Amino acid sequence: MSKQLPGELSTTVTLSTWSSMTPRTKQLHLVHWNTKYGEFGKAAQQPDGLAVLGIFLKIGDAKPGLQKVVDVLDSIKAKGKSADFTNFDPRGLLPESLDYWTYPGSLTTPPLLESVTWLVLKEPISVSSEQISKFCTLNFNAEGEPEHLMVNNWRPTQPLKNRQIKASFK
Repeated sequence: MSKQLPGELSTTVTLSTWSSMTPRTKQLHLVHWNTKYGEFGKAAQQPDGLAVLGIFLKIGDAKPGLQKVVDVLDSIKAKGKSADFTNFDPRGLLPESLDYWTYPGSLTTPPLLESVTWLVLKEPISVSSEQISKFCTLNFNAEGEPEHLMVNNWRPTQPLKNRQIKASFK
């Protein structure tokens, strides 16, 4: 699902699961692509094309700012579908503290392009199990193709290589 924000970025909201953490850790990803490249696929191939804001999730109370996203998921279950938002403020998806780690990395799903500037917030947000369950009804497949649920969309932890991880806090 996409939301055009002011300026040079377009944003997509996704849910990902990290299996290498104990217990399994879920993240909300706000995937931003630089609109000067015209489309996501072209931006993903550029060093300044993508930025992803990762927000850790913990099960608890529902996140009111996420509910507007959850409410449209039934209409965009298949690949290629999108929903437009009006009066949506993505700040409603953020925790109180905006402390973060940042590093150059890659997409977490194929084609795993190493063109992402990651910003991962330190503080998780609380979401309800019902909100998480709704994301698990989405499909990787396009409409009319055999159903392939968008679950377990993670990959193993990757080597650090020469990447530097920086923090906005001490």
